[in-house]
This record gives sequence, structure tokens and C-alpha cells, in this order.
Amino acid sequence: MKTIPSRLLAPLLALLLALSAGCAGMSEPAELPPPHSGNVQNVAEFREFLDSYQPTERQFRQVYPDITLVMPGDIATKELRLNNSRFFAELNDKGRIVDGRFQ
Repeated sequence: MKTIPSRLLAPLLALLLALSAGCAGMSEPAELPPPHSGNVQNVAEFREFLDSYQPTERQFRQVYPDITLVMPGDIATKELRLNNSRFFAELNDKGRIVDGRFQ
């Protein structure tokens, strides 16, 4: 078995530390809330979900499967919904849902 030359150990260690630090910020919350069926009845709870998890599109659809999620760039009709069943998402620079509006 070959050993790593000592002159390569410091750069290799620095690279491993940088990679592990970068991956640390990518972890998702351990557990999502249970799925909510139907339209959003409790808007405060819905907003708390957005603030706490900043969900990805997949996570949003997992927790709120009955809500029509409209992502930036999606084409949507101009129908008027008064029942909180269609949410137009606003994303942060990482592509996570941080805000939006029902319409």
C-alpha cells in the first residue's frame, strides 16, 4: 500500500474541509410536516412552513399536494380563485420557495 507524500497532505486536507463545509449548507430539514389535503385553510401555518423550511418544489408538493403550484416562468391562466388553491411561488437565489401569493 502506498502512502500519500507529506507535501500533498495539507492541500488534500484543505480540499476535504472545503468540500465538507460546502455540503453542510445543502442539508434539508430532517422531517417535513405531514401532508395537508385540500386548499390552504390556515394561512399562518402555511406561511410558517415557508419560513421554516424554504421548501424545494418537490417538498412543497409533498406537503401541499392539492395546491396548484405555479413556479416562476410557468404559464398559468388568469382565472380568479378565492379558495387558496393556487400559489404563485417566489424563489430565493438557491431556487427555494420563500414567498409568494395565492391567486
